[in-house]
Amino acid sequence: MVTDTREQTPRERAMQQLKKRRDFHAHVLIYVLVNAFLAVIWALTSDHGFFWPLFVIGAWGIGLVMNAWDVYWRLDITEEDIQREVERSGGRD
Repeated sequence: MVTDTREQTPRERAMQQLKKRRDFHAHVLIYVLVNAFLAVIWALTSDHGFFWPLFVIGAWGIGLVMNAWDVYWRLDITEEDIQREVERSGGRD
């Protein structure tokens, strides 16, 4: 869901950011627990050959990093950004 931040109050933006952080922390916890479980399965059932949980850890880790970027480093779209894009596109809709 994309919300127009220009129409949100500071309280609504803060609430949205807090929810994103809480959801991210839950995502990290699930990531750690599931991948630890897969590593334990590998350790108990394998002759300690190829560490196959690496595929899940790596692929899911990419998603986790993108989630962290969205929560902690992504900048809000400002009115100047919108105006610059309108001017760049020649004012076309």
